[in-house]
Amino acid sequence: MKPHELLAPWKGDKRWTAMAKRAGQLKKSGSNAEAIVATITAEFGAPPEMTKLRAKAEPFRIYGEVGTDIDSGAIDQLELAMRLPIAVKGAIMPDGHVGYALPIGGVYATHNAVAPAMVGVDIGCRMHLTILDLSPDEIARTREPLFNDMQSVTVFGSGGRRQGRADHAVLEAERWNITSQTRGLREKAGQQLGTSGSGNHFAELVVGERIGANDLPERFTGLLTHSGSRGVGYAIAQHYIKVAAQETAYHAEVPRMYEWLDLDTEAGQEYWAAMELSGAFAEANHQVIHALFLRKTGLKATMVIQNHHNFAWKEDGLVVHRKGATPAGVGVRGVIPGSMGTWSYIVEGLGNPESLQSAAHGAGRLFSRTTARNTINQQEVKDFLKRKNIIVQGLSMDESPFAYKDIERVMQIQIEANLIKPLARMIPIAVQMAGEKGVD
Repeated sequence: MKPHELLAPWKGDKRWTAMAKRAGQLKKSGSNAEAIVATITAEFGAPPEMTKLRAKAEPFRIYGEVGTDIDSGAIDQLELAMRLPIAVKGAIMPDGHVGYALPIGGVYATHNAVAPAMVGVDIGCRMHLTILDLSPDEIARTREPLFNDMQSVTVFGSGGRRQGRADHAVLEAERWNITSQTRGLREKAGQQLGTSGSGNHFAELVVGERIGANDLPERFTGLLTHSGSRGVGYAIAQHYIKVAAQETAYHAEVPRMYEWLDLDTEAGQEYWAAMELSGAFAEANHQVIHALFLRKTGLKATMVIQNHHNFAWKEDGLVVHRKGATPAGVGVRGVIPGSMGTWSYIVEGLGNPESLQSAAHGAGRLFSRTTARNTINQQEVKDFLKRKNIIVQGLSMDESPFAYKDIERVMQIQIEANLIKPLARMIPIAVQMAGEKGVD
């Protein structure tokens, strides 16, 4: 038997190269397989006992009906995640659908461990709403020039970069010195700051109305944006997904993309810091876009509401992953968008422990991008938007309203389950997207 075959039980050990070299020396000196294994064990220690998937999943809560609101494939993904040795509790929101590893709309709590693939590749993707000092009647009269202004302050498309560099404190050098990778990404961050990417990212002019009694205006207008950490977060996610696979292989046998990092390890601490950096960069992207829009239009902000998804939080002694899910702690405000032709909602969390204080992050995809492109009729979408009096730049069938679930059903499920309280709803009057397939 070859030395590397004898060393299979130590697969993933960071000393594997030294072990292989030593095993080769022993074989060359005439040692048999049994003697080689005994010597390696004596010098490097016994191979770790491999942890495997649990036979039964830890508890998780489903919001919505399987087969009607959420397809069974998404439930299968969450159930598999809940069999990992790190799993404590989980949930899936009514906008849930198949992703990779944890489904989109999945919420996943662990003890002292973070799973990069379950955070997602667009780390810190978020919603950002600026309520404007402009009445609905005024925005109706000035929609076209305001839409032109909105289009001029950001760039859509995969790899998109601004013509002139934006400025923001997030680019300060010190915060990028986590690793050589993050230092190398600082230049890309400067080039992409204030850009919006592709896929389901958008910028909208909206008109809204208050629901019930709260401090929001009875009627209002706003700029609503959805995007994330761009190439920075993507690069960090891809790197640490690989690192997690390497680290997990040393002590556990789990399916690909379900690996994790212990937070008391150097790699785990690095990822956590890089994740938070990505979140800060995503927030800065929105701040730049909104500030430029206000400066260009001369309008003022009367209120700002924003929230992350695709992130992990330390809450109540657990690490809570929200992959396409909105934080909904008691009194926490956020935005749950519909599609480019339906209502979006400002909500307030009710802190429901069964959902791990979480809510949906949108309407959720009804079917895949490929199916949408192959089945949705473009003219029917254009006719729908015309009837709604919504203008769109960057229309694609895989992001059309017909590609998404019914936001009213998604909201109803969450309201009845006491996850959130709706405060206001908004309809878009002008929408900008990338108009291309894929996720940035």
